[in-house]
Parts: sequence; structure tokens; C-alpha cells
Amino acid sequence: MAMAIAFSEYGGPEVLSPLEIAEPVAGPGEVRVRVRAAGVNPVDVKLRRGDFAGMVPVTFPQRLGNEFAGVIDQVGADVSAFAEGDEVLGFTAMAAYAEVLTVPADSVTAKPDALPWEVAGALSAVGQTAANALRELKVGAGETLLVHAAAGGVGTVAVQLARRLGARVIGTASERNHDYLRSLGAEPVRYGAGLVERVRALAPGGVDVVLDAVGGEAVDASLELVADRARIGTTVDQKAADEHGIVRLRGARSAELLAELAGLAAGGELVLPIAAAHPLTAAAEAHREVETGHVRGKVVLTTG
Repeated sequence: MAMAIAFSEYGGPEVLSPLEIAEPVAGPGEVRVRVRAAGVNPVDVKLRRGDFAGMVPVTFPQRLGNEFAGVIDQVGADVSAFAEGDEVLGFTAMAAYAEVLTVPADSVTAKPDALPWEVAGALSAVGQTAANALRELKVGAGETLLVHAAAGGVGTVAVQLARRLGARVIGTASERNHDYLRSLGAEPVRYGAGLVERVRALAPGGVDVVLDAVGGEAVDASLELVADRARIGTTVDQKAADEHGIVRLRGARSAELLAELAGLAAGGELVLPIAAAHPLTAAAEAHREVETGHVRGKVVLTTG
């Protein structure tokens, strides 16, 4: 038997509890991974609270977690790219908060030796979301990109990737994160009342494109700053996307893209700070931290 984290009713972090599961067996085309680290994301919090009730199928007890890193200990039939003992990072759907899991072999990629376990376990969701968003919004050299929640996980990666593309980046954040954003190559601006005027003062030539990871008032400000709604994208606000015709950013996950991001992170060309690493059994505490909305980088769960 093995342990996973699950919830049997919607509610606060306290509804998360250990769940004993039978050890899965790797089927054809699959690998079994002993998890070392799993990222905690805002979507996990929203699922646990019931924000998506009626939209995302849930079967109680419901597990959580969409990204992980660990060691392969079983290889299914028809898998030749990996072997027992390989260190990998990858992605799944509502299953990564666990000691062990099985996934299709094309959902993992080799973990570079230089990449810490915590970063490897937290890279997939924010890294692939950010990379796909920049691609979908067609961010290019010489353009000015505004990133809402630039100090968060998606924002942190998006700032750095956009700078690599040659874009100028303005990022919204609380003042305590302004030096951090400068270290990533962004020009920080305080969010809240007066944001549009502050951004216009920084970029009198205008903003070309917006990546929003906040929703609500951030989208309202974006609509004032950018006329072309195909260049405004949100990762969180489906209602705003439907109402205003802006882009609802999702993006397909792939092992190839994850491998590229892992290589950048291992080489020091992409920084993903780990705000906190909690034991798997402390998932409730990890959720409380993420739920504040003020995490710099990522929070992860570890299995020791």
C-alpha cells in the first residue's frame, strides 16, 4: 500500500487528509514513479474549495496534483525510452500528491542532474502554461508585455521567457516583490487603483500584449491598455474571456516542452524560486500558503 492526499468533501484546507491506496502497476506504455516532489498550484486550491463544482468531474475521495518529479521503479510493456532507476519529471491530472503513481511514458522527461527535486516537481504547470501563453499571444522581440501577478509561478517564468524573446516586460506585484521582479528583468509596477495610469507612465508608447494570471480588475485594466483583444490572454478568468473576447490561455502539455524548460532551469537560465517545501502529510499547510495569493514562485510537497 502507499499514501496519497485526498479530500472527501469540498471545503477549507482541513478537508485534505492521507488516503491509503493500492500500489499501481505500470500498464503498457506506462511508467511507475516514486514521487520525490509535487507542485502545489492555485487550481488545486480551487478544486478543493469546490470552485469548479459541476464543471470538473470529481469522485470522492478526490486526489489532487498535476505535476511531479521522482524515480521510475517499474516500466510497462512497449516502453523503451526509460528504465528502472531513471530520474524524471512530468505531468498528470489530479494524482500527483502521492508517494507513487503511474503515467504514460510520454508524460515524463529525464530530470537533469543539476535540477533540484523541488524545482523539478514544481516546473511543469507554471513552465508550460507560461511558454504556451507567450506562444499563443505571439510575444516577440521589441514588444512591451504586461504580466499581471508577475511574481507568482506563471508570472516568474513568463517574465524570463519573454525577456529571452527580446520583449520588454512590465510586471504587476506588491512593492515587497519589486526588487525580485527587477532581478528577473522586469520593470515592476504596483497593482491596485491607478494601475492603468502607472503603466502608461512607464510605457508612454503603449503596451502591445498582456498575460493575466489574476482576473477581475486586472482584466479591466488590460482592456484599457490594449485594443487588440487577441493580444490579451488570461490563465484564470473564463468569465472575462467569454464576456470580452480575450484569449483563455490553456495550452497543450508535452514532454518535449518540459524537457526544454528543465534544461534552461538546470543551466541557470530559468529561475523558479521555491517559497516553501512541505511534507506530503502537510498538504493542508501548503494549501493555506498558496491560498494567500502572495507566494513568490512555488510551493511544493515532498516525500522525504
